[in-house]
Formats: sequence, structure tokens, C-alpha cells
Amino acid sequence: MIGFVERQNPGEEVNDRDLVSKIVVGKEYAEGLKGVEDWSHLYVIFWMHGISDDKKTLTCPAKPDIPSVGIFATRAPIRPNPIGLTLVELVRREGNVIWVKGLDALDGSPVLDIKPYPYCVKGKWIVVTDYRAPDYMRRMIK
Repeated sequence: MIGFVERQNPGEEVNDRDLVSKIVVGKEYAEGLKGVEDWSHLYVIFWMHGISDDKKTLTCPAKPDIPSVGIFATRAPIRPNPIGLTLVELVRREGNVIWVKGLDALDGSPVLDIKPYPYCVKGKWIVVTDYRAPDYMRRMIK
């Protein structure tokens, strides 16, 4: 763990992508944030500490217009290893604290790592624009 999430209001709707959250990085890791403010977006990897063992599952039950699928085919938080990964917009940094927009982590969630987006390999940016998604998801977002 390198830090933790601090939300303005612990009762906020966690999936509200317009909300800004703080990530407080431990002082011993603050030097690792040097230059992070030059990036517009970051991946935040965190532990979904609010998921109890009795809620974890390998399948999600079917719902109207949604088939039953395995947990690894979803972004549901009820995973065997509740590791969260969210792409966020960096708002600002002050010392060992960064403010990010769009983090879907609960107040107090341990932050495991932070990585910049996008990724570059052999001089090419890795940005996926030709993704594939299931039909039921496309119907849900319409």
C-alpha cells in the first residue's frame, strides 16, 4: 500500500465519474510522485476493502436483458481478489496528495499503485480505439 483514498463525503455515489477524490500518498512514497503532474490521466490500482468474503463470486446472475456471465467478464466489485483499476483524470498535485476525477473507490480504500496513461512501447502510444464489447453492454448504454 502506498496511500489511501479520501473522498469529500464518505457517502458519495462511488460511480459518479464527475466527483473529485484525494489520494494521500505516504510521505515515504511522495518522491515517487515527481513529474506525475505532467500527465493528464492516471491508472489508480486500489484494494476494494469494502467487499466482504460472503459477497465474492465467480458469476453474475442474469438480469433482464443481461445474460449470466463470469465475474472476469464484468467490472463488478465482487471479485475473488478485490483489486480495483480505474482510469482517472489528474486534477492537481500538492506534495504527497493528488486530486483525481472519476475514481470509483470508497473512502479509505488502500491505493496499491499509480501509473500514467497512456503507455508507450517502442515509440508508439498504446491507446485502444478499436475495442470490442458485448451487445448487451452496448444496449445498456443507449
